[in-house]
Amino acid sequence: MKAHEIDYHIYGEEMQYVEIELDPQEVVVAEAGSFMMMENGIKMETIFGDGSQQEGGIFGKLLSAGKRVLTGESLFMTAYQNVDFGKRKVSFASPYPGKIVPIDLQQFGGKFICQKDSFLCAAKGVAVGIEFTKKLGTGLFGGEGFIMQKIEGDGMAFVHSGGTLARKELQAGEVLRVDTGCLVGFTKDVDYDIEFVGGIKNTLFGGEGVFFATLRGPGIVYIQS
Repeated sequence: MKAHEIDYHIYGEEMQYVEIELDPQEVVVAEAGSFMMMENGIKMETIFGDGSQQEGGIFGKLLSAGKRVLTGESLFMTAYQNVDFGKRKVSFASPYPGKIVPIDLQQFGGKFICQKDSFLCAAKGVAVGIEFTKKLGTGLFGGEGFIMQKIEGDGMAFVHSGGTLARKELQAGEVLRVDTGCLVGFTKDVDYDIEFVGGIKNTLFGGEGVFFATLRGPGIVYIQS
């Protein structure tokens, strides 16, 4: 299903918010707690899952919601629909200082992978699920970075980062190693794994933990400070 086409504007520097302009009957879906303000004529509704399976029967709804539980998110999200005759605006704020990153899924081949707590909101029709890593060791020892969310579809989605945002464009075969807590997200062609920091001195005295994310291009990676 083609996602709703939403217009937006991001305001602010340190504590940003995104203002989304909805045409009549357009819908944006957001995480609970991200709402900031909205104009008259917008209807709020709590939905089960991410909104992409609302017409897919009870099994589709349960599957969508179950994936969200595995990533530590709520079973429910909030849908904001413009039920008026003209354009109306609704705004969502970052939960902590940093930057809001607009993700046009059409430009990224229909899929973007991000940290489990970085998703903010998206156009209705965008699916929010979970991305399992291929290697068992990644799941067992990856710390906070081993469960990633995948955002799929052809619409706009918004993720937020903490602190200063870095955007790295990796060439084919180029490798970048990142602290698992500093990884915001990456495009679908980036190969992602967890690497053990070798050496007993590094493990005991390095102060950086024992694992970091290894990302291999081609693709785009977003990192937060």
